[in-house]
Amino acid sequence: MDLIKPELQGYAEQHTSPESDLLASINRETQANVMMPRMLSGHLQGRVLAMISKMIRPKAILEIGTFTGYSAICLAEGLAAGGKLITIDKNEELEGMVRRNFASANLTELIDYRLGNAVDIVPALNTRFDLVFIDADKENYSNYYDMVMDKLNLNGLVLADNVLWSGKVLDVNPDKDTEGIKAFNRKVQEDGRVENVLLPIRDGIMLIRKLSL
Repeated sequence: MDLIKPELQGYAEQHTSPESDLLASINRETQANVMMPRMLSGHLQGRVLAMISKMIRPKAILEIGTFTGYSAICLAEGLAAGGKLITIDKNEELEGMVRRNFASANLTELIDYRLGNAVDIVPALNTRFDLVFIDADKENYSNYYDMVMDKLNLNGLVLADNVLWSGKVLDVNPDKDTEGIKAFNRKVQEDGRVENVLLPIRDGIMLIRKLSL
């Protein structure tokens, strides 16, 4: 994920609003105790997610890939009054930590945390979303995109993480995860219903706005 020099990353973080004490604590605990801690959004990306959410004031947010709850808490900062965030993850081992983090953030009533496979859960959701964040298994990115587009409101936003995949998107002979990311990026670029920009933030974030139903 180190697409820019660590010194520049540090400089960017130093000139970004700080994460809350709770988010900093979740960051530290994840780094110390959870496998593959780099899956955490972290300070800079977390502030980007929070900023975008605050700008559009969504009433309904869908997150595919909860991990330890850091990104959901960031996204929830922008929820409109009476809003709700649904987050889905299949890692049961992290459930206790995630629920504790949501409780510490006083978000238990605002976040609907569901354990299971998003491929099964998302099609059954009867909700129109203003904001969707995709950060789960890379092979299914295109499937998730197809599933959420019909549930996304006009001018709604989709954010997809890891779309540069540590630079592997330039590989001539990509592995399955990389090909999944490349296929997703192509699908979005060729979709006439949306406009999009690939932001080279951290490991790459694809920002997508729905233009037509």
